[in-house]
Amino acid sequence: MNKTYLKTKKGTVKVTFELGADVNAQAAVVVGEFNNWDPAATPMKRKKDGTFSVTVNLERGKQYRYKYYLDGQRWANDPQADALTPNIFGTQDSVLAV
Repeated sequence: MNKTYLKTKKGTVKVTFELGADVNAQAAVVVGEFNNWDPAATPMKRKKDGTFSVTVNLERGKQYRYKYYLDGQRWANDPQADALTPNIFGTQDSVLAV
């Protein structure tokens, strides 16, 4: 995950979510509080090497829960997350602090 604090848009952080090819997926979506957990809102682009990435602009000074949704059937946490926190389903969500 890469965070860029924008000088031209104060209060905004450009975050690039990245997943390695080792996730063994054909499709990936980043889903979280910043997109109302909508599995269609933020699809990731698959590169030729099998990795995935997507960039979103988020409000600075907040924390967001999120997960990756792979192949429309399984959830995965981000190994690069700032933290993990329990969720209501008995598993954990990734946490991004910007």
